[in-house]
Amino acid sequence: MQEEDLASKITFGLERISEVFKTLLWAKAKVVGLSPIQIQIGLFVAYHRAELCNVSHLAKEFNVTKPTISDAVKILNKKGLIDKDYSASDQRSYTLQLTDSGRKLVREVGDFADPLRDLIGHKDEAELSRFFTTLSELIYSLNRTGVLTVQRTCFGCKFYDKESEEDYCKLLQKKLSNSDIRLDCPEFENRN
Repeated sequence: MQEEDLASKITFGLERISEVFKTLLWAKAKVVGLSPIQIQIGLFVAYHRAELCNVSHLAKEFNVTKPTISDAVKILNKKGLIDKDYSASDQRSYTLQLTDSGRKLVREVGDFADPLRDLIGHKDEAELSRFFTTLSELIYSLNRTGVLTVQRTCFGCKFYDKESEEDYCKLLQKKLSNSDIRLDCPEFENRN
């Protein structure tokens, strides 16, 4: 079927890209002596709001169990890469924050996907724009159907509006071009 059906070929292609991503992440993990999930947690904590940096949310974000995240956090904490900031109202609840060593590590590992980014970057702008449109719509659709549980793309945000075929952000109070659409917006608030 994947030889004759274009949608099947694309699906297979996405699987191959996923394998490349995992391979690049594993290669970097070996260099720094961490697991891929530990690197992903560090990168996530570095670039997201504190309220998202807890075990429950990270388990949803990476589609793994809470014990898997807890084990990874325990090792990151033991290695002095993250600290737990305990809630004043509930001493069992905490958010994660990077230590100075953790921030240094993030700078060291943050480039793990550069080989893939560099290859994509050689395409012309029109081709990249079309691909990005398809990708962002696919991510949103996967979220809407429940396959992808966490997303912070403009399309699902309460500030997003589409007036007369134009994308618009009410928070930023500006029209959004295709390249302005965010896949992981720091100001994202779920449209309920």
